[in-house]
Amino acid sequence: MKFQFDVGGSYSRRDVAQAAGLPDLPSGGSWLTGYVQHDGTYLVFCGVGAPGRTGHDYGNRFEGDELVWSGKTRSHRTQPTIAKMTASDAEIHIFWRQNDHDNFTYAGRGRAISVSDDIPVQVRWRFLNAANGGEGTLAEEIPPDEAAAISPTILEGAMKRVTVNAYERNPVARKACLAFHGYRCAACGFDFEAVYGDIGRGYIHVHHLRPLSSIGASYVIDPVHDLVPLCANCHAMVHRSDPPLPVDVLATRLR
Repeated sequence: MKFQFDVGGSYSRRDVAQAAGLPDLPSGGSWLTGYVQHDGTYLVFCGVGAPGRTGHDYGNRFEGDELVWSGKTRSHRTQPTIAKMTASDAEIHIFWRQNDHDNFTYAGRGRAISVSDDIPVQVRWRFLNAANGGEGTLAEEIPPDEAAAISPTILEGAMKRVTVNAYERNPVARKACLAFHGYRCAACGFDFEAVYGDIGRGYIHVHHLRPLSSIGASYVIDPVHDLVPLCANCHAMVHRSDPPLPVDVLATRLR
């Protein structure tokens, strides 16, 4: 892997260009568009739920922890650039944001799992270096990606079936939760950065207060009221019960 970025980290285009070895952000060209090839690696900059720099909005969105993304206006699956980007051995780094003037959040290294025949092409990306920042994923939880202020409600699909029941996880919802609540455990108060320093910065699980298995259809999730940050231990403990133990009840059991 040629370039490394922190999953959930905040980056401007200039930050990315400099991390890729350039002295500064080029003043024009592909670096100011939705994706650029540099030194054999592709860097994708996308707006999620917002028009891009050209004013076009093709509905880029997270579905769970996968990103559904549209290419440039005339892009198609047989276009050489798209074919290279979606090849199984391609190195793709994906950055996203909701507002055009904000920094981007690094989602991770992408791998194309489906490519449409549409114009512009639509690609579904899965992330190779766990956008959950390394935490173990519990079946009903919304895993991490770091914080920024965004819209207060996000449409969350209830349940989709793969080989077992899996639940949609939305990095945008996590981002809003942590922007409001911060990174301290809501049950025991543990702060990973305070204890572990830099390696603990931005690390925390996010717990869904309303078990998604109890919801039979899509609903509008409120990240401030439906999600809370929990450390790994407290998160595991609330799931020792079925339904999960309320966070305030768990807090009374701490010794």
